Amino acid sequence: MATIELTSENFNDIVTGSGTIMIDFWAEWCGPCRMFAPVFEKASEQHQDITFGKVDTQAQLELAQAFDISSIPTLMVIRDGVMLYAEAGALPAPMLEELIGKVQDVDMDQVRAEIAQNEQAQ
Repeated sequence: MATIELTSENFNDIVTGSGTIMIDFWAEWCGPCRMFAPVFEKASEQHQDITFGKVDTQAQLELAQAFDISSIPTLMVIRDGVMLYAEAGALPAPMLEELIGKVQDVDMDQVRAEIAQNEQAQ
């Protein structure tokens, strides 16, 4: 599966569903973003069970601001509507694969229970 372009029009529909989505916040002028792009694209081809999306921070300024993106590339991972990871910096392929494995191993029932518990405590 190739990466998909995420925009303010389609973002919520894609990220609020079930499953895992990896999001690359990038810009054309960003050297590290251009270096990370083929790594991200290759991972999208190897992991067809994951949705890989790209947000052009220049064209989608609203989305970049909504997520306080101050450094690019920033990689964000959302699974079943819950953000599990958000970090700036380009990952080499082995580290991206390790992150994908860790995200797939997360017990989402436990995560939802912890979220519910934290909300009750407030």
